[in-house]
Amino acid sequence: MTNMSEVQADMEVLGSDGKHVGKVDHMDGADVIKLARQDSKADGEHHWIPLAWVDSVDGDKLKLRLSADDAMEQWQSSKP
Repeated sequence: MTNMSEVQADMEVLGSDGKHVGKVDHMDGADVIKLARQDSKADGEHHWIPLAWVDSVDGDKLKLRLSADDAMEQWQSSKP
């Protein structure tokens, strides 16, 4: 499992298929990642994803266990 200290602001979030999901705004608690609303995929809204979805962190990229489409279908549009 990914350590929350590895997740940093402005990291690009990618689905397991390598497609762009968003950018990290910040950790929101110990196990939730808040995505930036100033991203093309965000439609001007913040979205939240669980830290458990993270498969790996590689430099400035955070790769999810889900495809980009699945992640965007399941992300939360209000704070969990």
